[in-house]
Amino acid sequence: MTAPALTSARPLPPAVGLALAGAAALGAGTVENGRRAHAAEQAVPPVGRFVEVGGTRLHVLERGRGPALVLLHGNGSLIQDWLVSGLVDAAARTHRVIAVDRPGFGYSERPRSRIWTPMMQAGLIRGALHSLGVETVTVLGHSWGAQVAVALALQDPARVRALVLESGYYFPSPRIDGLLFAVQGLPGLGDLVSHTVAPVASRLLWPRILSRLFGPSPVPERFSRDFPVEMVLRPSQLRSAAAESALMVPDAFALRPRYGDLRMPVTILSGTGDRLLSHDGQAVALHHRMPGSRLVAVEGAGHMLHHIAPDRVLAAVTGA
Repeated sequence: MTAPALTSARPLPPAVGLALAGAAALGAGTVENGRRAHAAEQAVPPVGRFVEVGGTRLHVLERGRGPALVLLHGNGSLIQDWLVSGLVDAAARTHRVIAVDRPGFGYSERPRSRIWTPMMQAGLIRGALHSLGVETVTVLGHSWGAQVAVALALQDPARVRALVLESGYYFPSPRIDGLLFAVQGLPGLGDLVSHTVAPVASRLLWPRILSRLFGPSPVPERFSRDFPVEMVLRPSQLRSAAAESALMVPDAFALRPRYGDLRMPVTILSGTGDRLLSHDGQAVALHHRMPGSRLVAVEGAGHMLHHIAPDRVLAAVTGA
């Protein structure tokens, strides 16, 4: 009898081969991004303590003594943004400084069961202030944190004695970033993007991101040296940042009718050269909407005033 001829296995269709290669690349990317996130947390452990409010843990740093000052960072950032700028140490000479990792950033939790609007975040921070025994406070909010500062003042005007709003977004305007990050904010698919593509893309784009944040001013040497970049490139933090980018416009619509309800002193800080937000369309417009407010325009400065012009920010806080 003649032995049956051996037949070679059929090659995989090109589409299947590409899909398998893509899946392998995504898997490898997920592992590497997880490793980097773990290494970042090992290198930058919590600097403060944890306060639990309604089952959610907030990471809070306290420095100094005196009148309370709460610092609320912008989208994608964390407590170290304030520390690296030197504002925490400078303000702590005269104030009890309370810097907060907002939900989903730094070491604060961000439960998926809620949509973390400025009002939702303000309620959480309000609970933390109550736990810390803070009866009256000046609130400094930067960028997205300015929306949370406004929401906190609207919720608890008896506690918030003054507002300092730095480089904030107050009025709806076209935002390409909201569209770009919409997919990343979706359940399931958003996790996939955040754990695979987003960290790699963000590392590649980091120099351009810094140019937009600081320009037209140069990036300070201290920021380049000390800011924990890998902490903000963790998948969990990138997903939180994407969610907040998608919320910017609807949140501004929700808050806009209530600016006139604010009765405490309000200082509005803005750089006239801000490349992220329009100085005239945001800061100047808010000042006109709130006749009793004080507008501090830093000529030619960009978005990150607490790094570029820390003395002007500190003066606004101490004069509030």
